[in-house]
Amino acid sequence: MSIMCNDKKTGAGPNARARLFGLVVSCTLGLGLSGWVAAQQNAPAPAVAPAAASDIVTPALFDAIAERAKKLAKRDYAPIETNIPAALANMDYDQYRSIRFRPEAAIWHKESLFELQLFHPGFLYREPIVLHMANDTPESYVQFKQEFFNYDGPAAPLAGVAPDNIGFAGFRIHYPLNSNDYKDEFVVFQGASYFRMVGPGLAYGLSARGLAIDTAEPKGEEFPVFREFWLIKPGPNDTHLVIYALLDSPSITGAYRFEIMPGAPTEMAVEARLFARKDIQKVGIAPLTSMYMWGENHTRFVDDFRPEVHDSDGLLMAASNGEWIWRPISNHRQLRVSSMLDENPRGFGLLQRDRDFDHYMDMEARYEKRPSMWVMPEGDWGKGRAELVEIPSDSETNDNVVAYWVPAKSMKAGSSATYKYRLRSFDDYLPENVGAKVIRTRIGWGANPGQANPPPLSKRKFVIDFRSGELDNLSTDSPLVAELQKSSGTISELSVRQLPDGRTWRASFKLEPEGNNVADMRLYLKLRDQRLSEVWSYVWYPDAI
Repeated sequence: MSIMCNDKKTGAGPNARARLFGLVVSCTLGLGLSGWVAAQQNAPAPAVAPAAASDIVTPALFDAIAERAKKLAKRDYAPIETNIPAALANMDYDQYRSIRFRPEAAIWHKESLFELQLFHPGFLYREPIVLHMANDTPESYVQFKQEFFNYDGPAAPLAGVAPDNIGFAGFRIHYPLNSNDYKDEFVVFQGASYFRMVGPGLAYGLSARGLAIDTAEPKGEEFPVFREFWLIKPGPNDTHLVIYALLDSPSITGAYRFEIMPGAPTEMAVEARLFARKDIQKVGIAPLTSMYMWGENHTRFVDDFRPEVHDSDGLLMAASNGEWIWRPISNHRQLRVSSMLDENPRGFGLLQRDRDFDHYMDMEARYEKRPSMWVMPEGDWGKGRAELVEIPSDSETNDNVVAYWVPAKSMKAGSSATYKYRLRSFDDYLPENVGAKVIRTRIGWGANPGQANPPPLSKRKFVIDFRSGELDNLSTDSPLVAELQKSSGTISELSVRQLPDGRTWRASFKLEPEGNNVADMRLYLKLRDQRLSEVWSYVWYPDAI
């Protein structure tokens, strides 16, 4: 299993996840490019009929891209050689961050509420993508030009090195998100099939991906790549933006439609039409990738002034039976994979629930501003599981958490599948989740202070605090109880009490593990047989201490 390098300063860096651990990410997109919006006479992409509005051109275009992906899946995977000069491939981080796109060169500059700025190829991003301007006739695409960029400071010697047919490393989308007089960057596509998006007042944190293949499998993960994008020009006052993409990898191809809707919250409607080249052991739908170093449930000493360091602190799932399930994230000593089985789930996502700066104390990273991401399936997703992968990590620059949906029915060579869903980037509040929520989980030794014959360190005390929902209306003497289930071990001293703030209720208990057996636990609060909270779900591994 690999760890993705996440550049906290630029908000991009997905290819480094493979580079760090020697994996090969075939992001080879070296198709010939010529002209800023030059006519492509013999393009392999589907031709686009003349159209005045994106709602006319896009359905036919998407069908054509899907047909191309289907035909591509019937052929062997063929990486295309790239032509990036060694000086660009070998540049360091300081050089790369000193190459800046000139805002006045942005696509649709002063023509729309949306503008696109482009990323220079090089550093970790050596395999360029093709950007098509789908509204132009004949079909056009964007050519790399030196004058789009300023080569400042340490990057000055690189001016003039890139050839005009080199392509781009990705793009970012700007929109007046936080104020009417400034266009904020709020979406980024860069590296493999990674992308990010944020809503007002938030900062980049976790990433989404187009697809995950064989994540956490012994044979190694495969990283599909968005090879080409089709940009649908919005009208001057349009508030939605449509983009298409062609995905490719040794095992699968796909056509993607993204409808981007900035706002509070920012959302993205996604449709993925997938075509398998080979039998695939595990396909991860709507994958999310994040970082967790330590937090409130961490059980090992950390020599750092910051109490918590993470982009996300839990996996939330809205099950088809109406349950809301919260599983806190951990940074384990070993790779851990856990699952929640369901059929047609209502939603799942990685959340950053803790929004208190005092819990992080980091003036640069501002982890309290990192977004949460919610996946809302549309249509019939069938049986499967939400899978959480937790990868050991010793650096916050590495993304080490992955979550996605795994269909029960695997994809075989020649098969196809379509998935539709919406992504929501938000803070920590989901209006659909009306019950009481877990606000923190703490774990410690199960000994009592001053105990003469204390138990072994393996005996643990769990403290789970709930807040909001119907708990706000309860008095201190309300007969609130905790319902607890576990797969192994012995539970003792289970209790529920209200904290002095009058808003928070604490469930606590002690667990004595059964040897080296893992304890999978579920706990929720109820009042006279009425469930008042989401389900706290936790897997305790005895080697965690």
